[in-house]
Parts: sequence; C-alpha cells; structure tokens
Amino acid sequence: MSKTIIISNRLPLKIALEDDKLRVTPSVGGLATGLKSFHKDGDSIWIGWSGLTEEEIPDHLEDEVKEKAKAEDCVAVNLTEEEVDGFYYGFSNRTIWPLFHYFMEYTEAEYNFWETYKQVNIKYAKEVLKYYEEGDRVWVHDYQLLLVPKLIRDEEPEAIIGFFNHIPFPSYEVFRTLPWRESVLEGMLGADLIGFHTYDYERHFLSSVSRILRHQVDFNEITLPERIVKVDSFPMGIDYKKFEEAALNHFRGSEDEQSELQRRLDLHLEATPDAKLILSIDRLDYTKGIANRIRAFEYFLEKFPEFIEKVRLVMLAVPSRSNVPQYQRLKREIDELVGRINGKFSTVSWTPIWYFYRSMPFDNLIDLYTSCDIALLTPIRDGMNLVAKEYIATRTDHTGVLILSEMAGAAHEMNEALIINPNNFEQIALTLKEAINMPKEEQIERNKILQKRLKRYDVEKWAKDFMSALINTEDNRRAFESIRISPKVAEQLVEDYKSSEKRVLFLDYDGTLVDFVDKPEDAKPDPELIDLVTKLNNQENTDVVIISGRDKETLGEWWKGTSIELISEHGAWMRQKNCEWELSENVKNEWMDAVRPVIESFVDRTPGTFLEEKNYSLAWHYRKADPELGEIRANELSNTLKGLVSNRGLSVLAGNKVLEIKSSGVNKGKASSKKLVGQNYDFIFAIGDDWTDEYMFEELPSKSYTVKVGIKKTSANYYVNDTKRVREILRSFLD
Repeated sequence: MSKTIIISNRLPLKIALEDDKLRVTPSVGGLATGLKSFHKDGDSIWIGWSGLTEEEIPDHLEDEVKEKAKAEDCVAVNLTEEEVDGFYYGFSNRTIWPLFHYFMEYTEAEYNFWETYKQVNIKYAKEVLKYYEEGDRVWVHDYQLLLVPKLIRDEEPEAIIGFFNHIPFPSYEVFRTLPWRESVLEGMLGADLIGFHTYDYERHFLSSVSRILRHQVDFNEITLPERIVKVDSFPMGIDYKKFEEAALNHFRGSEDEQSELQRRLDLHLEATPDAKLILSIDRLDYTKGIANRIRAFEYFLEKFPEFIEKVRLVMLAVPSRSNVPQYQRLKREIDELVGRINGKFSTVSWTPIWYFYRSMPFDNLIDLYTSCDIALLTPIRDGMNLVAKEYIATRTDHTGVLILSEMAGAAHEMNEALIINPNNFEQIALTLKEAINMPKEEQIERNKILQKRLKRYDVEKWAKDFMSALINTEDNRRAFESIRISPKVAEQLVEDYKSSEKRVLFLDYDGTLVDFVDKPEDAKPDPELIDLVTKLNNQENTDVVIISGRDKETLGEWWKGTSIELISEHGAWMRQKNCEWELSENVKNEWMDAVRPVIESFVDRTPGTFLEEKNYSLAWHYRKADPELGEIRANELSNTLKGLVSNRGLSVLAGNKVLEIKSSGVNKGKASSKKLVGQNYDFIFAIGDDWTDEYMFEELPSKSYTVKVGIKKTSANYYVNDTKRVREILRSFLD
C-alpha cells in the first residue's frame, strides 16, 4: 500500500537532551498541526532534523534518538554543527529568507553557504530515497529544501512529488538577483505540484520560471519536456477548534485557575475599564515590522493625545535566530524604542507599552488573545501570518478588532479586518482610532464573517486540498502516458518499420531534429544529424522528407550535398531527390508590402523581436523578448493581422515563439498529402513540435505513426519528450 512521505527542515517533535536523557514533546505549530491527521491517521512517515546536532548527541544515545523518532513514525536526519551553520543559519536564513521577504540589503550571497545548502539538501533527499517505494507520494516543505524535489526526481522519475513554500516568493526583479536562481527554480520544478499561500506568490514564481528558464507557462501550468508542473495557491489555515475551545475553557475557569499574566491583565482592566489593550505578537524578525509598529504607536499618541492613559500596547516578541547579526541589531533597536517611548509618555499610573521578550506557553497566549480589544499586526512582508487567524478564533463573543498589514498573506482572505499599509504611520494612527471607537455591533458583524470562513477553511482542509490536487496531477500524468512512446511502443514502432516494404518519414526541423536557439541561423545541423538522416534516406525503399517552415535558401544550404527531399515554407517549395527547387503551390507575395510595415512596428515596440522575410511568408520571432510582453504583443499582432488579411486568402500561424503570415492554401498537411499521391507506402511516420505540424498529423492516414515533440495538446497519436529522444528513435530504425 502506498504511503505519504512528508519532508520538512524540522520534525514535528522537540527532542531535547536533559541530564543525559532524551525528552520528546510534540511541536505546536501550523505545519505540525495541519499534517497531524495525514501523519497519524494514514500510512505516512515524516523526515526531518531532530534539532540536535551530531556533536550534541552522545554516542550511547544515537540509537535512542532514532528509536524515539521511529515511535512517532518519524525519521531523524543527522546534521553536524557546520551543516546547521551553513545550511540553516547561513543560506536559508541569511540568503533565502531576506531575499524572499524583499530585504535585499540583508541578503548574503556566500558561495560556502550555497555549497553547504546543496549538500544538506542531498542528505535529506537520500533519506527520502531510503524509504521511498513505487506509488508513494512525497510532500516537501519550505524554503530550506528547495532543491529536494529535483534530487528525488532524478533518482525516481515516476515519483509523485508535491512542494509547498510557506514564505513569500518574490517578484522576478528581486529573485533574479540570486546567483543560483536557475538551480533553485529547477529544484522546485522537480515537483508535480507547487503550492503557495497566495496567488501573488504563485504569479511571481511563474514569471521567474518563464523569464529565467524560458519554460512555456499556460495559466498555472508549466510545460517541461517530459511532464507538466501545476502551480496553485492554498492559503494555510489554523486548528480553529483548538483555539476556540481553549478560549471557551479560559472563560469557564475559576479565579484560582487563572495564570499570573491573566491576573495582571484583569487588574489593569478593573482599574481602567474604559481603556483598550492593543495586542502585538510576533517572532522577533525584521520582516514583522515591529520597530515601525512601535514608531507608529508613538505617532498615534502624539497625534491623538486624548488616548494617553486610555490605551496600552501589549507586545510579545518571541526570540528567534538570536545568533544572526540582523536579529541582534533588531533586538537592541526595539529595546531602545520601547524604553524611549515609555520614558516619554509614562505617567505615575500608566505605561504605554508592556513589552515581553520571551516565548509564552499556549495558555498565556490565550490570556492575551481573549483580553486584548485590538490586535495590531503590521508585518512588512509575511507569507501568511497565522496570529491574525488565531486572534479571531479566540474571540468567542465576536468582539475585538483586527488591524492587519496588507503585506501579510492572510490579508487576502481577511477583508473584514482593518487593512493598513505598514509603512503609513498616518493611516495606522487613524485606523487605531477607528478600531478604538468601533461599535460592538460592527465588531460582531465583521468577526462573524471572518470566523465562519476560518472555521470552514482550517488547517486540515488546507492539507486535504493540497493532497487532493497532488493526486489529480497523478491522474493527469496517466492521461499523457497513454500516448507516450514507451519502450513497448518503441519496440512495436521499430518492428513495423523494419517489416514494411515501402516507408516515408516526414521530419520537422526546428524543435524536432534540433533544439530551438535564440538566433534561427544558429540552428545549423550538426555532422551527427546529417549522417543519421542521410543513412536513413539511403536505406532501401525509404523516403526521408524534411518538412519545415524554413526558407528554401537556408534549408537548401544546410542540406546541400544530400539527396534528402526538402519541403520549405510549410509546403510552398519542394526539392525532390537530386532535383532543383520548384514552387509546389500557386502562391503570391504582393501582399507582403502591405503587411510588412505592421510587423515592423511591433518589432520596434517589442525589444528582442525580429522579422524574418521568406519568399512567400513573413515571420515575427519573439523568442528573445520578455516572455510576458512577448505573449501580449503576439496576441495583439495576431488579432491585428487576422483583421488585415482575412479577405486576402492568407492565414496567421502561431508557432513556437513565432507568428507567421502565409497563404491559406499552403500548409504541411497539404504538402505531406501530395507526397503520398501515387505511392504505396505501408509505413508512414511524421514528427513535429508545434501547431504548424498539426495540419500534417490531421491530414495523414489514420494508420500513420504521428508523433508530437513535447507535452502539448495535439492530434498526434504519440509524443516524445525532446529532440534527444527523437534522435534515439531515428537511430533505432538503423539498428
């Protein structure tokens, strides 16, 4: 029976060493909670680091660490101190983390960090491969393991792999500054399904793939030579019931059961019943905008002095990555800001900011959530921000106001909150005033809508939706498998070829026999290709026809000295064996003078494009253009040309990064059909990569072997991955 293999940087366990004994406690967090049902209720294993370095684990406890992890269906990956420094504190948190959160000034592109990151990703992948069995589903998590999907794919090409990124993905302009950008994208594209919290992150990723790797992107699908990668957004939820029930139990408890923190909060509320508590909870991280939040609160008190002694900011900053220099500087800055503002505004009975720098147990978090009237969360950039959702879940009487940064992923789902720009102090001050004065009826109305949504789309629903989408990619793959030239199909193909009495091979050129290049003139056939095609053509009772959109001069020059039959410009010209070029269709080119200026205007407006002029057609190439701009202009030009040529007997063909205008009566289908007239071929083989070849696939007899290069919508009977596979198949005809 197949299982799910979950891989994350850390295990959903805390393994601590105390007095030479190991203590294991479950982790409390969004990911551990969200995947709990898959991990515990289903057949799955979880692979990750235990949190203890190899140096910290005594030799006599090594096996016990593995056993304790195994008891929880986990597998512990062992990391050395050096690996943790380079992989986690280095590349993950000093390169990827700041860059993906748009803090480019903090990004360190250290080669040694990158090398360690690669080695540790290999270590994780190898651990997965030890446990992987055919049919298993693999789910890789987060920015620490960006290379793992491809590393697994390289060893297990048929594996079903999902990847979820829990932090933002930056825009192309930011991401492209990473020196190892291609490797990171290729690593992620090892997955069948790639998930993000929001559509913005999804869009940024697709843009980077299109611009940097130049892969074809259609809506949310990326076409690779051998498969299609689906990209989608899955906003992560929380364990809603856990927080709601904790809040209800909090109110049911007696005074004796109250925490010390709750008693202090109650004393404040009793002493100043009209005062409002404003809650701020974050990890101490520069992405959270804590320093700006404090400054904005200072600005609020200066702008609206009537709220002095009427509000208090309760700040909890949870220690994080305290050995990273930026975090140390941030801690000092916040300490100084809190001290200065408290000194500036405090009165005998009132301090504007209560500041806690520590982790708090779950019960104390509930104390804060349920006691504070307003939650002020102003991250400068945040993948999701689950605190916003937790606060709303604990407001069991539906009161309370959430002020949330528009830069948090959660803001896309929580429109009923008061959404602010975290850099706009004026807006924050006005919004705080609005929150303080908001009538209870409005608070209840807003929160009821939020709670209903959060309850419905909780963390378990998030996990189920992702896994369901991952399973669907498996079904989609099967649909393509039905026409792939598998070893079995290839065997039958060669057998039919060799047993035939008379055969013809129609071979497209660009994208089929050779890969695409930026400059069309650089796609000259190599000696190996010329030798291969010549040998096929010299076989008894075999006709090889290269059928291309290329102009006759280029095609004739490249294949001079051979007797191979050539068809150029999609069928306008034909050169039979050992003959001269002849016009195969009665076509005209007077129309070109009227159409050329239109295309030239698009060349002028679209950098990286150029016009190719053939004898009887014009082609606008946009392979080197910005991918998104190229597609926009291609659609625009196509519509313009169709209106211009509709009554002239011309057609506009959309090829692979090219638009071609030619006579409607000329196409590869008509040209290939002409070749069959009067011939008694019992083996017909046609192969091509773009829409111009579809005419040929449709016109040829149904018994033909028609083959598409690449995974695309096609009327061909079969497909192969790439030009390398094309040559392999052609060589097999010679064996």
